[in-house]
This record gives sequence, C-alpha cells and structure tokens, in this order.
Amino acid sequence: MADEIRGCTACPLHRSARQAVPGEGSAEGRILFLGEAPGYNEDVQGRPFVGAAGQLLDELLRGIGLDRTKVFITNVVRHRPPENRDPLSEEVAACDVWFQRHLAVLQPKVVVTLGRFAMYKFMPGQSITRVHGKAQRVGDVTVFPMFHPAAARHQPSLRGELVKDFQTLAQLLAAPGPDPKKPEPVAATQQTLFG
Repeated sequence: MADEIRGCTACPLHRSARQAVPGEGSAEGRILFLGEAPGYNEDVQGRPFVGAAGQLLDELLRGIGLDRTKVFITNVVRHRPPENRDPLSEEVAACDVWFQRHLAVLQPKVVVTLGRFAMYKFMPGQSITRVHGKAQRVGDVTVFPMFHPAAARHQPSLRGELVKDFQTLAQLLAAPGPDPKKPEPVAATQQTLFG
C-alpha cells in the first residue's frame, strides 16, 4: 500500500509536495495514531512525525512504555499542504481511501486522533477541548482524541493535558478489549437427495 500511496495523484497536493508520506509502524500493535498532515521535515524525509512535534510524540510514547515501532502512525492527508495550511475538505476526502484501507488491514484496538482535523474524521463538529482524553466508540472503532503535539509546542499549557491523556490512553490499552472483527465463517451448504 505504501507504494500506491507514494504514487497517488488523487488531489492537487501531490504537485506541491516533494513526496507522499504513507505512514509507518507496526501492524501488530493495534494502535493507530492519526495526525493532520505532513510538515516540512516529513515532506523531506517521507516519514510521519519526524519534526519537533514528532520528537514530543516519541517522548510521550516512551512515557507510557511504547515507542513508534509498536504503533502505526499516519496522517489524514498524505502530502504536505502548501505553507503548512490546513488540509481542505476535498483533500481529506481524496485521502480517505488510504485511511479506510489502513483501518481494514490494521484493525486497531484504538485510533488516537492527534488534533481536530484527525478528530473530525470520526466526530465532525466536536470541540477537541471538550472530548480530548475520552475514548468513544464510533462505529466499529474506539477513538481517543488528543491535542496535536504541535499545539503543545505553541501552547505549553497543553503539554500537561497531553501527558494526562497519554496516561489515560495507557489505562485504556491495558484494559481487555474486543478482538478485531473476524470474518464470519461461510456456512457450508449441504446437498440432499430430498431437496
């Protein structure tokens, strides 16, 4: 799928970006972190969350005994928007196919949304200040909204909120949860002589 994403031209963002950022991490960890969009460093390296916000994310993961090799990290859009502007709705819609495929393949126990654009994938119109740090079931997915690490870099008061939310996430991950949906077995049909 990563090669398909790298070749994606479904929206105009591919024209101004250096490259697509498909996402990376473990398919086994069953935790998917969903950010907003690649920034400058991500565009250069082709990897998600490698700039200053990524360093803070790594620190927060370590604080609960995880690292990025045990989770999967991707973004709502896979190409950097010009001048780090917010992604447009048509760009988000164009990338949705990749997110849906990631959900189907990874079958995460929890999707951690980082920032409001990621949260809007599941909870459009909600206020992140009201729902952050609270797990919610949305369809077949447990969603755990958080502030984006970049927001904590710009507003230091949010760092404490992020730390608390990561502690709550650790408790959620430690709790027994439903297994991912398994395909229903196909019932064998039995033929008889009597119809």
